[in-house]
Amino acid sequence: MKKNTLGQSELKVSEIGLGCMSLPLDTQLAAAIIDEAVANGINYFDTADFYNKGENEELVGVLLKKHRQDVIIATKVGNQWSADSDEVKWNATKSYITEQVHNSLKRLQTDYIDLYQLHGGMVTDNTEETIEAFESLKKEGLIRAYGISSIRPNVIRRFLKNSDIASIMMQYSLLDRRPEEYLEEIGTAGRSVVTRGSLAKGLLTNEGLKRAYNSGGYLTYDEEELTTTLQQLQEVHPNLHALSLHSVLQNPAVASVVAGASSASQIKDTLTAYETAVSPEQIKQARQLAKLDQYKEHRE
Repeated sequence: MKKNTLGQSELKVSEIGLGCMSLPLDTQLAAAIIDEAVANGINYFDTADFYNKGENEELVGVLLKKHRQDVIIATKVGNQWSADSDEVKWNATKSYITEQVHNSLKRLQTDYIDLYQLHGGMVTDNTEETIEAFESLKKEGLIRAYGISSIRPNVIRRFLKNSDIASIMMQYSLLDRRPEEYLEEIGTAGRSVVTRGSLAKGLLTNEGLKRAYNSGGYLTYDEEELTTTLQQLQEVHPNLHALSLHSVLQNPAVASVVAGASSASQIKDTLTAYETAVSPEQIKQARQLAKLDQYKEHRE
């Protein structure tokens, strides 16, 4: 599997990454997914301290321990959850970030985190303090690189201008092309995009049409429009899963597509789709069929 350099960091990540949030809690079932991914060249694994209140990090730590030298582990910080309830507070302060990294390291059973990401971000944050926290952790050798996970234009541009982030994780797919407004800007700045939601909750897989019926629609697509668009996309390429992945990966700013899997068969389907040929002309046709919306919120 092809690997791309993440921004200006030393990290080389596989074009398909595994989003670990949807891993089953059963260790044996989760291990089958991880092992399938590693065996097929996936080296990028994404989790967060927020998922299952840290339990997802613990699971990832156990399952990746034997592969640690060969994988890139990415996790996130910023959502401060209460141990006694489901209450969540946003906390992007330096004191919180530099404290929580040690908890993540312990749960992940590792001495360093390859990519530490701010799990969101608001324009009201003290961004300078947040950046200072990540830079401090990098100097200490506790993290190798840092990034943000955000879809907010004002937050993204602030970090592009003022920080040494390696990557920006954002939702991007044929059904959500809003990020295209600033993908070139991100690439020109020497940073990379890591995508999530590129299969649009399964709508952009070979089961997409089945899921589209009675779905109520997706983003600005109503149900009828969604169904029609998916039918047209399948006429462009019979493997909608493959068309979806390659349409995102074609953009030079995108380093990796992070796809979730709750079973070994799902990760196999994604790997098969990745290995399926899709022509530039088919991608061009697909883009002509899909809407090009823009973010209306979170601007200066």
